[in-house]
Amino acid sequence: MKKKLYLANPYGFSQQSKTLLPEFIKIFIDLNIEVFEPFERTKDLTSHKNNLAYEIAKTNLNDLISCDCIFAIVNGNPPDEGVMVELGIAIALKKEIFLFRDDFRNCSDSDQYPLNLMLFVGLPKESWSRNYFKTLKDINSPKKNFLKWAQN
Repeated sequence: MKKKLYLANPYGFSQQSKTLLPEFIKIFIDLNIEVFEPFERTKDLTSHKNNLAYEIAKTNLNDLISCDCIFAIVNGNPPDEGVMVELGIAIALKKEIFLFRDDFRNCSDSDQYPLNLMLFVGLPKESWSRNYFKTLKDINSPKKNFLKWAQN
């Protein structure tokens, strides 16, 4: 059975999504992972015009619940609040969590963590950096936990 990955990201609000998202998705598909990308999965909800925002949020929540992990793109200073909410839900659901940040700006008041420390409660305490990526190439690195997760 294919593993399911929820790709939390802010790229649906950006023209760059047409070039950036396919790169992430290709990596995951090449590892035989089913990708739940929220913007793509909710694009046909226009029939719910009165409750569009609610329907999008509910669909995203249900997708996140049904996935095995969340891979969150946490660029920005601060990162996108929708992605942060999705991460909070994933932490509460005890999902496997992977973070991607290639934004070089400091986004933390801690010298120990590159982002708000509450995000790291969902990662392995001593080896959190194995679930944290700074480049696309890192995702397939045997030094990181993603390949292990994908292959188990």
